[in-house]
Formats: sequence, structure tokens, C-alpha cells
Amino acid sequence: MATDLSDPIFHDEAAARAHLEAQRWPNGPVCPHCGVIGEATRLAGEKHRPGLLECRACRRQFSVTVGTVFERSHVPLHKWVLAVQLLTSSKKGMSSHQLSRMLDVTYKTAWFMSHRIREAMTDNNPGPIGGEGKIVEADETYYGKTAVPTDLTTWGTKPKRRNAGPRGKRPIVALVERGGEVRATHMKKVTANNVRDMLVRNADRKSRLHTDESRLYPEVGKEFATHETVRHSAKEYAVGDVNTNSIEGFFGVFKRGMKGIYQHCGEQHMQRYLNEFAFRHNNRAKLGIDDAMRAAIALRGIGGKRLTYRRIGAN
Repeated sequence: MATDLSDPIFHDEAAARAHLEAQRWPNGPVCPHCGVIGEATRLAGEKHRPGLLECRACRRQFSVTVGTVFERSHVPLHKWVLAVQLLTSSKKGMSSHQLSRMLDVTYKTAWFMSHRIREAMTDNNPGPIGGEGKIVEADETYYGKTAVPTDLTTWGTKPKRRNAGPRGKRPIVALVERGGEVRATHMKKVTANNVRDMLVRNADRKSRLHTDESRLYPEVGKEFATHETVRHSAKEYAVGDVNTNSIEGFFGVFKRGMKGIYQHCGEQHMQRYLNEFAFRHNNRAKLGIDDAMRAAIALRGIGGKRLTYRRIGAN
């Protein structure tokens, strides 16, 4: 379902606040100070700002933005809701310049908002993907230049030649459950050891593991139900149902978005951009999630992720 930008939640502050409260507090207001549910009084009158509540248990005041990435922001709440809708419904992302024009805010504000929303998109405790009878594809790619070029890959225990492959680029390792979710991580250096660590933490070992012929995977592949490969070097891309097409599709969308929309990304922010693309992949239309549902999921993820401009610049 396409986004209806005429919806009052994108233009009216009271409607936006009510929408956000419904997403965060489906069972009634939750006090961020003591955790009590449904024991809050809405404060009214000229002396109180709109949306202010007081907990009857601990007598402290709060609003729906306290303890979230929206806290202490001077940007109107309806612009935040619109920004979330735009960023979650654009398959390859939306640049901060475009966001600043659509929201009528400065570029600096739009950039800060984008990073806060990416933080809301981040799942801090994702469960393992795959399972018995399911297929998990694993692969690595390289995008963007590192600040200091170095040998980024160790294939098993033998370093790759200095004049070959991804020297000077940023390594990314990703796993995808075929027809399901993706897990993507930016690594300083890709080795068999840290690839194994990512695999066993993010994928059920009852899964069938599909990879290319890289020497990063044979040892860890023994820990899975089966480890099947395709030889890309011999122009072999599928043998029966054995392929890595799903993970390569994710990498393709990520790279087109980074090159065509964002154009430049500091290495310190790479993981946040990966989280953004992973969020949209994990909440895509093929899984029955439309634009409005995807934005609602992001809004439910704003809590407990306080983010300041100083922190973003430092990371």
C-alpha cells in the first residue's frame, strides 16, 4: 500500500502524538521512570505542554518521547513521523538533502534525524535465522574505501596477495535465510575465525549452509546440517537449489542505494547504513509488510535508544 502523505499524522502535531502513543503504548501509557503501565494522568491547561503525563505511582512527569531517539528534539513530532515514513518506504533509502527539502529543515537537522531513525531501525537482540530444513546463505562483499588501506581479508590462515581482491575496501559479511531475514555486519578484517563467530551467533546450526567456494567457510560449514557450495570462479551460479542468489540480491540493493542515493558514507557510520537496508529487507512487502506497517515497526523501535549529535559524530 502506497504512503498517503495527506494523512493528518504527517501534518498535525496532535494527530502525530496520538499515533506515536498508540504505537508505543498499545496497552496504555508506560512510565519510563518506574515502568508502571496505565497509571498516568494527562496534564492539561496552559501551564503544561501538549502530551505531558504524570505517573500516579512515582509522581514524575513524562511524554511519549522520553527515553526515545526523539527525546529533547526541537523538530515537530509530525515531521519525525513523516521522516520515518519516508525513510522506511524508500527501497534504496533517502538522502539527507532530499529529506531536508521535504521536511523543510536544514541539512544538518535532516542528517541527524536520519541517523536517529537508523538507530530505531536497529534490532539490538535479533534471534537466529534458519533452522531445520531451512537454507542460510553466507557471503562477503567490499564497499567504499577504508581510511587507511590494508590487507582486509585472511582466507583461512594464508593472507590474500597484496595486489589482489579487496585491498583498501570495507569488508561486509552477511547471512540471509532464503525467503526470510538478513544479518549484515561491517568488519575491520574478514577472517575464518570472525566469520565463524558471526555464523554461529546468527544462524541456527540445523540449517543448510550455502556459500561460494571461499576458503572462509569449509571449517565452520562442518558445524551445520550440510555445507553446499557453488563455484563462481567457474561461472557456476546454481546447482539444483544450491546458490547464493538471495544474499547477492541484498548486496545489490545495498550497493545501488549507497552509490545512487547516499553517495558518501564515513566508515564509522557503515554499520548504521547496513542496519537500515537490513531493516527494510526484513520487513519487505514479500513478507506481507506494507509501508504503513514498516513505519509502525520502526516507531515501536525508538525506545531505549537515546542518541545525541555528539555521539553520532564520534562513532
